[in-house]
Amino acid sequence: MAQTGRASIKRGKPSYFMSVLGVTLVLFFLGIIGWLVINANKLRDYFKENVEVRVYLLGNLNPKDSVNLMDYIASRPYVKSIRYVSKEEAKTIYMQDENEDWSKVLNDNPLPNAIYFRIKKQYVQLDTLANIQADLGARTYVTDVKYPEALIGKLNSNFRVIGIALLVLVIIISIVVIILIDNTIRLAMFSNRFLIKTMQMVGATRGFIAKPLNTRAIINGATSGLLASLALYIIIMVFENSITQLQTIHDSGSLILLFLTLIVTGVAITLVSTHRSVVKYLKMKLDELY
Repeated sequence: MAQTGRASIKRGKPSYFMSVLGVTLVLFFLGIIGWLVINANKLRDYFKENVEVRVYLLGNLNPKDSVNLMDYIASRPYVKSIRYVSKEEAKTIYMQDENEDWSKVLNDNPLPNAIYFRIKKQYVQLDTLANIQADLGARTYVTDVKYPEALIGKLNSNFRVIGIALLVLVIIISIVVIILIDNTIRLAMFSNRFLIKTMQMVGATRGFIAKPLNTRAIINGATSGLLASLALYIIIMVFENSITQLQTIHDSGSLILLFLTLIVTGVAITLVSTHRSVVKYLKMKLDELY
Protein backbone atom coordinates (compact mmCIF):
# COMPACT_ATOMS: atom_id res chain seq x y z
CA MET A 1 0.00 0.00 0.00
CA ALA A 2 2.90 2.30 0.79
CA GLN A 3 4.40 1.46 -2.60
CA THR A 4 1.09 2.35 -4.20
CA GLY A 5 1.15 5.73 -2.44
CA ARG A 6 4.71 6.45 -3.55
CA ALA A 7 3.86 5.48 -7.10
CA SER A 8 0.89 7.81 -7.02
CA ILE A 9 3.09 10.65 -5.83
CA LYS A 10 5.54 10.05 -8.65
CA ARG A 11 2.73 10.00 -11.16
CA GLY A 12 1.42 13.27 -9.67
CA LYS A 13 4.65 15.24 -9.95
CA PRO A 14 4.65 15.80 -13.75
CA SER A 15 1.07 17.03 -13.61
CA TYR A 16 2.11 19.89 -11.32
CA PHE A 17 4.47 21.21 -13.96
CA MET A 18 1.81 20.98 -16.65
CA SER A 19 -0.80 22.60 -14.41
CA VAL A 20 1.56 25.49 -13.56
CA LEU A 21 2.35 25.94 -17.26
CA GLY A 22 -1.33 25.83 -18.24
CA VAL A 23 -2.43 28.26 -15.54
CA THR A 24 0.48 30.59 -16.42
CA LEU A 25 -0.60 30.76 -20.07
CA VAL A 26 -4.21 31.42 -19.17
CA LEU A 27 -3.26 34.15 -16.66
CA PHE A 28 -0.89 35.67 -19.23
CA PHE A 29 -3.69 36.13 -21.75
CA LEU A 30 -5.91 37.55 -19.01
CA GLY A 31 -3.07 39.99 -18.21
CA ILE A 32 -2.90 41.07 -21.85
CA ILE A 33 -6.60 41.97 -21.75
CA GLY A 34 -6.07 43.81 -18.47
CA TRP A 35 -3.20 45.80 -19.98
CA LEU A 36 -5.38 46.76 -22.95
CA VAL A 37 -8.07 47.99 -20.56
CA ILE A 38 -5.52 50.05 -18.59
CA ASN A 39 -4.11 51.56 -21.79
CA ALA A 40 -7.59 52.39 -23.09
CA ASN A 41 -8.42 54.24 -19.86
CA LYS A 42 -5.08 56.06 -19.77
CA LEU A 43 -5.39 56.99 -23.45
CA ARG A 44 -8.87 58.40 -22.82
CA ASP A 45 -7.56 60.45 -19.88
CA TYR A 46 -4.56 61.61 -21.95
CA PHE A 47 -6.78 62.95 -24.73
CA LYS A 48 -9.19 64.56 -22.29
CA GLU A 49 -6.45 66.35 -20.37
CA ASN A 50 -5.10 67.80 -23.62
CA VAL A 51 -8.39 69.50 -24.52
CA GLU A 52 -7.67 73.22 -24.69
CA VAL A 53 -10.13 76.07 -24.19
CA ARG A 54 -9.21 79.44 -25.72
CA VAL A 55 -10.53 82.69 -24.28
CA TYR A 56 -10.08 85.62 -26.69
CA LEU A 57 -9.66 89.11 -25.21
CA LEU A 58 -10.44 92.65 -26.28
CA GLY A 59 -7.61 94.40 -28.07
CA ASN A 60 -7.45 97.36 -25.66
CA LEU A 61 -7.25 95.25 -22.49
CA ASN A 62 -4.63 96.60 -20.10
CA PRO A 63 -2.17 94.30 -18.26
CA LYS A 64 -3.91 94.69 -14.88
CA ASP A 65 -7.26 93.53 -16.27
CA SER A 66 -5.52 90.64 -18.03
CA VAL A 67 -3.96 89.52 -14.75
CA ASN A 68 -7.30 89.75 -12.94
CA LEU A 69 -8.98 87.65 -15.61
CA MET A 70 -6.12 85.15 -15.53
CA ASP A 71 -6.45 84.87 -11.74
CA TYR A 72 -10.20 84.35 -12.02
CA ILE A 73 -9.86 81.55 -14.59
CA ALA A 74 -6.95 79.94 -12.69
CA SER A 75 -9.09 79.79 -9.53
CA ARG A 76 -11.76 77.70 -11.26
CA PRO A 77 -11.79 74.02 -10.16
CA TYR A 78 -11.83 72.73 -13.73
CA VAL A 79 -8.52 74.33 -14.79
CA LYS A 80 -5.53 71.97 -15.09
CA SER A 81 -3.03 74.43 -16.57
CA ILE A 82 -3.23 77.96 -17.93
CA ARG A 83 -1.11 80.35 -20.00
CA TYR A 84 -1.38 83.82 -21.52
CA VAL A 85 -0.88 83.99 -25.30
CA SER A 86 -0.01 87.36 -26.78
CA LYS A 87 -0.80 88.44 -30.33
CA GLU A 88 2.77 87.61 -31.39
CA GLU A 89 2.64 84.15 -29.84
CA ALA A 90 -0.75 83.56 -31.45
CA LYS A 91 0.76 84.37 -34.85
CA THR A 92 3.61 81.91 -34.22
CA ILE A 93 1.11 79.19 -33.34
CA TYR A 94 -0.92 80.10 -36.42
CA MET A 95 2.12 79.76 -38.68
CA GLN A 96 3.16 76.46 -37.05
CA ASP A 97 -0.15 75.01 -38.26
CA GLU A 98 1.13 75.62 -41.82
CA ASN A 99 -1.32 78.42 -42.47
CA GLU A 100 -0.59 81.12 -45.06
CA ASP A 101 1.29 84.21 -43.88
CA TRP A 102 -0.84 87.35 -44.10
CA SER A 103 2.10 89.79 -43.81
CA LYS A 104 1.99 90.58 -47.53
CA VAL A 105 -1.66 91.61 -47.29
CA LEU A 106 -2.04 93.05 -43.76
CA ASN A 107 0.21 95.41 -41.87
CA ASP A 108 -1.28 94.69 -38.45
CA ASN A 109 -1.67 91.37 -36.63
CA PRO A 110 -5.43 90.59 -36.63
CA LEU A 111 -5.15 87.89 -33.96
CA PRO A 112 -6.25 88.89 -30.45
CA ASN A 113 -4.50 88.32 -27.15
CA ALA A 114 -5.87 85.21 -25.51
CA ILE A 115 -5.81 82.94 -22.49
CA TYR A 116 -5.37 79.24 -23.19
CA PHE A 117 -6.13 76.67 -20.52
CA ARG A 118 -6.54 72.91 -20.30
CA ILE A 119 -9.42 71.15 -18.58
CA LYS A 120 -9.23 68.44 -15.93
CA LYS A 121 -10.41 65.12 -17.35
CA GLN A 122 -13.56 64.87 -15.20
CA TYR A 123 -14.86 68.17 -16.65
CA VAL A 124 -14.44 67.20 -20.32
CA GLN A 125 -18.15 66.83 -21.04
CA LEU A 126 -20.11 68.83 -23.61
CA ASP A 127 -22.67 70.16 -21.12
CA THR A 128 -19.94 71.12 -18.61
CA LEU A 129 -17.89 72.89 -21.27
CA ALA A 130 -20.99 74.72 -22.49
CA ASN A 131 -21.49 76.07 -18.94
CA ILE A 132 -17.83 77.08 -18.78
CA GLN A 133 -18.16 78.83 -22.11
CA ALA A 134 -21.23 80.72 -20.93
CA ASP A 135 -19.58 81.75 -17.67
CA LEU A 136 -16.35 83.01 -19.24
CA GLY A 137 -18.15 84.55 -22.19
CA ALA A 138 -20.05 86.79 -19.76
CA ARG A 139 -16.80 88.16 -18.31
CA THR A 140 -15.85 91.71 -19.13
CA TYR A 141 -13.12 92.02 -21.80
CA VAL A 142 -13.84 88.53 -23.21
CA THR A 143 -14.86 88.52 -26.86
CA ASP A 144 -15.19 84.78 -27.46
CA VAL A 145 -14.58 81.36 -25.90
CA LYS A 146 -13.74 78.41 -28.13
CA TYR A 147 -13.17 74.68 -27.57
CA PRO A 148 -13.14 71.64 -29.95
CA GLU A 149 -16.80 70.72 -29.52
CA ALA A 150 -16.99 68.18 -32.38
CA LEU A 151 -13.80 66.44 -31.26
CA ILE A 152 -15.01 66.09 -27.67
CA GLY A 153 -18.34 64.66 -28.80
CA LYS A 154 -16.60 62.00 -30.90
CA LEU A 155 -14.02 61.36 -28.17
CA ASN A 156 -16.63 60.63 -25.52
CA SER A 157 -18.85 58.53 -27.78
CA ASN A 158 -15.95 56.50 -29.22
CA PHE A 159 -14.42 55.74 -25.82
CA ARG A 160 -17.87 54.86 -24.47
CA VAL A 161 -18.22 52.21 -27.18
CA ILE A 162 -14.66 50.99 -26.57
CA GLY A 163 -15.33 50.81 -22.82
CA ILE A 164 -18.48 48.72 -23.28
CA ALA A 165 -16.70 46.40 -25.73
CA LEU A 166 -13.75 45.91 -23.36
CA LEU A 167 -16.09 45.30 -20.41
CA VAL A 168 -17.91 42.55 -22.32
CA LEU A 169 -14.56 41.10 -23.41
CA VAL A 170 -13.23 41.11 -19.83
CA ILE A 171 -16.35 39.32 -18.56
CA ILE A 172 -16.12 36.65 -21.27
CA ILE A 173 -12.37 36.19 -20.81
CA SER A 174 -12.78 35.97 -17.01
CA ILE A 175 -15.37 33.22 -17.34
CA VAL A 176 -13.16 31.34 -19.82
CA VAL A 177 -10.14 31.75 -17.52
CA ILE A 178 -12.01 30.32 -14.53
CA ILE A 179 -13.23 27.33 -16.58
CA LEU A 180 -9.81 26.63 -18.13
CA ILE A 181 -7.91 26.89 -14.86
CA ASP A 182 -10.50 24.75 -13.09
CA ASN A 183 -10.24 22.06 -15.79
CA THR A 184 -6.43 22.22 -15.72
CA ILE A 185 -6.34 21.70 -11.95
CA ARG A 186 -8.93 18.91 -12.08
CA LEU A 187 -6.80 17.08 -14.65
CA ALA A 188 -3.74 17.54 -12.44
CA MET A 189 -5.60 16.19 -9.41
CA PHE A 190 -6.92 13.23 -11.40
CA SER A 191 -3.47 11.63 -11.30
CA ASN A 192 -3.49 11.98 -7.49
CA ARG A 193 -6.87 10.35 -6.95
CA PHE A 194 -5.40 7.04 -5.74
CA LEU A 195 -3.05 8.82 -3.34
CA ILE A 196 -5.99 10.72 -1.86
CA LYS A 197 -8.07 7.57 -1.51
CA THR A 198 -5.14 5.59 -0.06
CA MET A 199 -4.59 8.19 2.66
CA GLN A 200 -8.29 8.08 3.49
CA MET A 201 -8.27 4.31 3.71
CA VAL A 202 -5.41 4.31 6.26
CA GLY A 203 -7.40 6.65 8.50
CA ALA A 204 -6.20 10.14 7.55
CA THR A 205 -8.72 12.92 8.16
CA ARG A 206 -10.03 15.15 5.40
CA GLY A 207 -8.09 18.13 6.76
CA PHE A 208 -4.85 16.14 6.95
CA ILE A 209 -5.26 14.95 3.35
CA ALA A 210 -6.29 18.33 1.96
CA LYS A 211 -3.65 20.45 3.75
CA PRO A 212 -0.54 19.48 1.69
CA LEU A 213 -2.51 19.53 -1.55
CA ASN A 214 -4.00 22.95 -0.74
CA THR A 215 -0.53 24.22 0.19
CA ARG A 216 0.83 22.95 -3.10
CA ALA A 217 -2.12 24.62 -4.88
CA ILE A 218 -1.27 27.97 -3.26
CA ILE A 219 2.40 27.62 -4.26
CA ASN A 220 1.49 26.58 -7.80
CA GLY A 221 -1.06 29.38 -8.16
CA ALA A 222 1.39 32.01 -6.89
CA THR A 223 4.12 30.63 -9.17
CA SER A 224 1.79 30.77 -12.17
CA GLY A 225 0.80 34.34 -11.30
CA LEU A 226 4.43 35.41 -10.93
CA LEU A 227 5.47 33.77 -14.20
CA ALA A 228 2.50 35.30 -16.03
CA SER A 229 3.32 38.73 -14.56
CA LEU A 230 6.97 38.41 -15.57
CA ALA A 231 6.06 37.41 -19.13
CA LEU A 232 3.53 40.24 -19.33
CA TYR A 233 6.09 42.76 -18.02
CA ILE A 234 8.59 41.69 -20.70
CA ILE A 235 5.96 42.03 -23.43
CA ILE A 236 4.96 45.49 -22.13
CA MET A 237 8.60 46.66 -22.10
CA VAL A 238 9.09 45.40 -25.67
CA PHE A 239 5.99 47.24 -26.90
CA GLU A 240 6.83 50.45 -25.03
CA ASN A 241 10.38 50.46 -26.40
CA SER A 242 9.06 49.87 -29.92
CA ILE A 243 6.15 52.34 -29.68
CA THR A 244 7.37 55.38 -27.74
CA GLN A 245 3.85 56.85 -27.54
CA LEU A 246 2.93 54.07 -25.11
CA GLN A 247 5.47 55.47 -22.64
CA THR A 248 3.40 58.64 -22.25
CA ILE A 249 0.47 56.65 -20.84
CA HIS A 250 2.58 54.23 -18.79
CA ASP A 251 1.06 53.77 -15.33
CA SER A 252 3.30 51.84 -12.93
CA GLY A 253 0.67 51.82 -10.17
CA SER A 254 -1.98 50.22 -12.40
CA LEU A 255 0.51 47.65 -13.71
CA ILE A 256 1.53 46.63 -10.18
CA LEU A 257 -2.15 46.25 -9.31
CA LEU A 258 -2.64 44.14 -12.45
CA PHE A 259 0.29 41.87 -11.52
CA LEU A 260 -1.05 41.43 -7.98
CA THR A 261 -4.48 40.62 -9.43
CA LEU A 262 -2.96 37.90 -11.62
CA ILE A 263 -1.18 36.36 -8.62
CA VAL A 264 -4.27 36.48 -6.39
CA THR A 265 -6.46 35.10 -9.20
CA GLY A 266 -4.04 32.24 -9.80
CA VAL A 267 -3.91 31.36 -6.10
CA ALA A 268 -7.68 31.68 -5.54
CA ILE A 269 -8.86 29.63 -8.52
CA THR A 270 -6.14 26.99 -8.09
CA LEU A 271 -6.89 26.59 -4.38
CA VAL A 272 -10.67 26.36 -4.84
CA SER A 273 -10.35 23.87 -7.73
CA THR A 274 -7.85 21.71 -5.82
CA HIS A 275 -9.96 21.59 -2.68
CA ARG A 276 -13.09 20.70 -4.68
CA SER A 277 -11.22 17.86 -6.38
CA VAL A 278 -9.93 16.52 -3.06
CA VAL A 279 -13.42 16.52 -1.58
CA LYS A 280 -14.80 14.89 -4.74
CA TYR A 281 -12.34 11.99 -4.65
CA LEU A 282 -12.78 11.51 -0.92
CA LYS A 283 -16.52 11.01 -1.46
CA MET A 284 -16.03 8.55 -4.31
CA LYS A 285 -15.84 4.81 -3.83
CA LEU A 286 -12.63 3.02 -4.72
CA ASP A 287 -14.17 1.29 -7.76
CA GLU A 288 -15.30 4.65 -9.14
CA LEU A 289 -11.69 5.89 -9.34
CA TYR A 290 -10.84 3.56 -12.20
